[in-house]
Amino acid sequence: MIPKVQYKHYLLILLTVVATFNLVDRFVLSLVLESIKQEFQLSDSQLGFLTGFAFAAFYAVAGIPIARWADRGNRNTIITLTTGLWSAMVALCALAGSFTQLLLMRVGIAVGEAGCMPPANSLISDYFDRAERPRAMAIYWLCGPLAIIIGYLGGGWLVEHFGWRMTFIIIGFPGILLALLVKFTLREPRLKQDYLIADPQLPLKDVLATLWQQRTLRNIIMAFTVTYFFGMGLAQWLPTFFMRSYDLEAAEVGAWFALTLGVGGGVGTCLGGYLIARYAGCREALQMRCCAAMFIMTGFFYVMIFLSAHQYQAIFFLSLVAGIGGMLNPPIFSAIQSLVSERMRSVTLAVVFLLANFIGMGLGPLAVGALSDLLVLSFGQESLRYALAAFAPGLVWPAFYYWKAAKTIEVDIKAFESEASLTEQACGSSDMNPNAQIPQSALGLK
Repeated sequence: MIPKVQYKHYLLILLTVVATFNLVDRFVLSLVLESIKQEFQLSDSQLGFLTGFAFAAFYAVAGIPIARWADRGNRNTIITLTTGLWSAMVALCALAGSFTQLLLMRVGIAVGEAGCMPPANSLISDYFDRAERPRAMAIYWLCGPLAIIIGYLGGGWLVEHFGWRMTFIIIGFPGILLALLVKFTLREPRLKQDYLIADPQLPLKDVLATLWQQRTLRNIIMAFTVTYFFGMGLAQWLPTFFMRSYDLEAAEVGAWFALTLGVGGGVGTCLGGYLIARYAGCREALQMRCCAAMFIMTGFFYVMIFLSAHQYQAIFFLSLVAGIGGMLNPPIFSAIQSLVSERMRSVTLAVVFLLANFIGMGLGPLAVGALSDLLVLSFGQESLRYALAAFAPGLVWPAFYYWKAAKTIEVDIKAFESEASLTEQACGSSDMNPNAQIPQSALGLK
């Protein structure tokens, strides 16, 4: 039997590795867009639809029922099944013979990937308390930088040597092994908590009403949605921009992105978790204000990337974006988990990702692709550069919502913690008195 302290760190590391491979295919896909475009004779708008709306729509829609299941069911089973699904679908992309077939494969990947992060975040929050969560989330969200390093560096090398089809087969295989590890080595703590099984699940409309009534979550969800629209619109096209504007090969772009986005993002994520734990633990208002300031800087540095005359200038500003972006994840995701009860964590994150992916990831890359097509007559080969430069200032917008969230977040967390205490007292008294009633406010109902 693994000691409890060691087990929770093992769980965190394994779920981080699962999340890493959950993201790898997205970065590999961005590297092979030019190859896919040439093979299937596609426009930038079609590529934007493939990487954006087609994936995000099914990711968002599938996320809610999976999260509802995760808030009551066995999260290990959910992560196992969905990890196996997206891994198999990534490998099957190698068999696509047309744009439509590749589109269908991406839909299957989206459904599988939707079942990874909400239940994983919920499971991690069961083992790490409010003070520990920023650091735990910093470790978990290292999945992004790690996926960038594997996807861009490893994926770039694989594409150069084996082609894009064999690359998808190779990156899909590890997920099958990870699914088995989750199945046979992780435990679902709910299986030992009989009262959760007997306790009825809140109706979805009540969960959504609770989320809407909380001011802080409203602002964080708005910020997330806007961030995904502009951020995903930029990120999905970055490799293509460097290939077109600076005449780099896929392996070169992969190596540079692994160094800047991967290493820079990893350093930023670790630094963010450390600084919060050291100087801003349980001071979420300060964390949100720092997030607002960092988004303003990110928007500025993104503009500088696309206006740089030389590739090394662009890479320098990209490294700054990566470092700042990594610092944003720990405070944002730990705040979300601290604002809702255990029974609502997966659905809350699924709602956040639903809006962020459906509107953000779904429309962001498509909007950039469409704008690039419109600018071809004016700027020719450089149309994508100016489409991205016009898009980048939008990343300043989320700063407004995080600044508003800073004004209410600590009050909302204290209110939730008070209601959670009422729930525990009510559950304790109901064990002694079956006729005792639990206050609706303690269940998250207003």
